[in-house]
Amino acid sequence: MLIKNGFVTDPGTQRAGVYDIRIEDGVIREISADIPATPSEEVLDAGGLTVAPGLIDTHVHFRDPGFTHKETLHTGALAAARGGFTSVICMANTSPVVDSLPVLKDILTRAEEEKIHIYQAASVSRSLKGEEMTDMAALKSAGACGFTDDGIPLRNAAFLYSAMEKARELDVPVSLHEEDPSFIKNNGINHGPVSDQLGIYGSPSIAEESLVARDCMLALRSGAHVVIQHISSGRSVELVRMFKAMGANLHAEATPHHFTLTDEAVLKYGTLAKMNPPLRTEADRQEIIRGLADGTIDIIATDHAPHSREEKERSITAAPSGIIGLETALALGITSLVRPGHLTLMQLLEKMTLNPAALYHLPAGQIKEGMPADLVLFDPEEKWIPTEYASKSSNSPFTGWELYGKVKATVCGGRII
Repeated sequence: MLIKNGFVTDPGTQRAGVYDIRIEDGVIREISADIPATPSEEVLDAGGLTVAPGLIDTHVHFRDPGFTHKETLHTGALAAARGGFTSVICMANTSPVVDSLPVLKDILTRAEEEKIHIYQAASVSRSLKGEEMTDMAALKSAGACGFTDDGIPLRNAAFLYSAMEKARELDVPVSLHEEDPSFIKNNGINHGPVSDQLGIYGSPSIAEESLVARDCMLALRSGAHVVIQHISSGRSVELVRMFKAMGANLHAEATPHHFTLTDEAVLKYGTLAKMNPPLRTEADRQEIIRGLADGTIDIIATDHAPHSREEKERSITAAPSGIIGLETALALGITSLVRPGHLTLMQLLEKMTLNPAALYHLPAGQIKEGMPADLVLFDPEEKWIPTEYASKSSNSPFTGWELYGKVKATVCGGRII
């Protein structure tokens, strides 16, 4: 395949300009200003489009096995491709939990049938109970790319510190869901004026901040690569910034919903704006944007969390938390961060390609000769409105929004998917 006339934007090389890209056997073979096509070559004219590394999402829930009425590996892969993602990392809170070799191997074997790269994180603790550590070495050898009990916080600090030490030894990240349930009466909604208006208590930001403070210290002492998942509080951002300056190998994820919406969205969208951790205040949102701009937050991840319509139609306290995000993530980054001038497009793409690949040691995230041909082609100026989804679920507050940045093609392993 020969991709012609695209505006290549690659954070790894800082290349930004019009180039042609020749792909052979799924690998980028040549990048040049003008490459003549051979008679047998498929030519894809990317004139007027941005060509970037295929997007990488370090935090998705494909609900497979156990909850396939919400999503499957196949429908999740379709949603990822629609959004420009060529690599995703699935969380371990399936049923059964990804805490053993048979479960891990089953997922990875079935994932090979899909047209994108599906990686799998394993759980830190058996059955997500926070008591007994999984065999992290064996799970890594079998293909686990990282470890997380996402969805459930690890409350035992000594246990977590031991897991961090093991992760450092194995050179894999530990990703942490930071919400202390002892502070929370109703999860998914920020404690404040909005929750008061709804007549519930909600989840105060101290639930996140207290664990972030603890785990930043554990990260500093252990030397492990530690990811603060879906950061929602401005104080949490400041804690990460401070401990990074002290030398901790800390990373932080921001989701498109946390840098776009505030808890006011719950009043308009109801359960479609309910997630863990919850949307917080405008001040928190601005601090997340500032953290993205100065590099404190180095990864943008969707926390793609499908739920059925019936589940989301329950009351605000009974409905499950979470929204889908793969198909709108790039557009929300462009709409909420790039167009207002908070980030350049290069900086946005760095947090969605290069940084995730580096953290998880993935053979992806760069447009470079010899690298796998995983690419996304998109028009950053095109307006569009999400109305339907490739995902099995449609639980998104962004349905009907006018967004900028339309994915035109996703190329994985040299194939248009």
